Amino acid sequence: MKKLLLTLAALTVGTLLARADTLVIKGSDTLGAKLVPQLAEEFKAQHPGTTFNIAAEGSTTGIAAIIDDTAQIGMASRPTKPEEVAAAKAKGVNFKETIVAVIVSDANPIKGLTKKQVEQIFTGDVTDWSAVGGSGGKISVYTRNTSSGTYSEFKELAMKKRDYAPDSQKMAGNEQIAQEVGKNPNGAGYVGLAYVKASGIKVVAIDSATPSKESVLGKAYPYARPTFYYTNGEPTGLAKQFVDFTISDAGQKIVEQVGFVPIK
Repeated sequence: MKKLLLTLAALTVGTLLARADTLVIKGSDTLGAKLVPQLAEEFKAQHPGTTFNIAAEGSTTGIAAIIDDTAQIGMASRPTKPEEVAAAKAKGVNFKETIVAVIVSDANPIKGLTKKQVEQIFTGDVTDWSAVGGSGGKISVYTRNTSSGTYSEFKELAMKKRDYAPDSQKMAGNEQIAQEVGKNPNGAGYVGLAYVKASGIKVVAIDSATPSKESVLGKAYPYARPTFYYTNGEPTGLAKQFVDFTISDAGQKIVEQVGFVPIK
């Protein structure tokens, strides 16, 4: 039985208020599916009357929402691209990023994999577990969809910017990848660190390093990166209050409880 799960995190971005007491946040599934909703619930407890409109549909949608002024905070699991910055400037939008958490990427099949083996698995150079020390079986690769920042960042972190295996299967979010890997003995995938305890999956060390707060902050784990909120310039009003809450001690406690690595 071999299942591979790699963990990675993402960022979030936002820009526009639908009403004075409503905060619109769009973007990354890695942040938007679990972390930001929990931050929002605690924030609402402290600010009665506040409502949130959270759409976790991928980092690309969050960055676009900032450019189009359809969100106040945009979630993203990758930095902005040069063409996105150019499109923003053309509309008078000036991206401001705020680091909110550090995330990792993790693996599961056998007892451990090397970074080279991970690259081979996800690019399709290796298609059978026997080639990386397993007992055999065709590897099924699960990835995020192309609008996901995690999709592009994993290529950067683990694949030397190479393309994914032609038969890799694209999933909408972290939970979908975890579910598919969990029920496929030959599955291989990557998710945010907050999802590594999903049923049926197993985390494996990469070059003898496993993902944890300590290994990420100590830079021992190879697939780690910061996550961000992007706003149009310095956040103001409700958006600023939520950004400040996220990076406060109380917010960072939630970050750690959800399974991300806090910045404090």
